[in-house]
Amino acid sequence: MAVLNITYNGLSADYPLDVDRALSDRDVRRIAVEVVRSGGLRGLAAANLGDRAFDDYVVDRFHTPQGERRIYLRPKVPFGCS
Repeated sequence: MAVLNITYNGLSADYPLDVDRALSDRDVRRIAVEVVRSGGLRGLAAANLGDRAFDDYVVDRFHTPQGERRIYLRPKVPFGCS
């Protein structure tokens, strides 16, 4: 289990990922596009989001002290705006 945090258009939301394997950056970006398009994140939905919307985003991975895997998908610029 991991938590994917997506920052888009100045908003940020967590999405639980039920995965047992390591995800590539490409996988993370593809999943994020699907989740945002489907409206799977409260307050963060864009049905017409392009396939390459997150191509220039940074993927950061961390483990919390409790062992939780956290994946952050964020813009390269501060404050979540491109």
